[in-house]
Amino acid sequence: QVQLVESGGGLVQAGGSLRLSCAASGRTFSSYAMGWFRQAPGKEREFVAGINWSGGNTEYADSVKGRFTISRGNAKNTVYLQMNSLKPEDTAVYYCAARRSFGAVVGGLADYDYWGQGTQVTVSS
Repeated sequence: QVQLVESGGGLVQAGGSLRLSCAASGRTFSSYAMGWFRQAPGKEREFVAGINWSGGNTEYADSVKGRFTISRGNAKNTVYLQMNSLKPEDTAVYYCAARRSFGAVVGGLADYDYWGQGTQVTVSS
């Protein structure tokens, strides 16, 4: 079992930055690929960014490429999402997810085994 707790959400003006964190329980964090997803009101949950178990490979949704950066600190059992140049359309609840895998980064919701409760990000125009 892995428990995930997100933090770092909040209200920010367009063009601003936020850094989300996701703290994971357990002693096998380094064997999990991690992902960030988001869900805006009335929309389906969508993939934002993913990182493999070692941190050596990352993938991003086209909508956030060049603005968001995912990283992980295995010693701290934490994955981060640095969000720059935020836009109102980035407003959503952001979820952290874990997938027990040493393979490539994937973006399907069903591929992930564990989910956090989410943290709200609101970007004002």
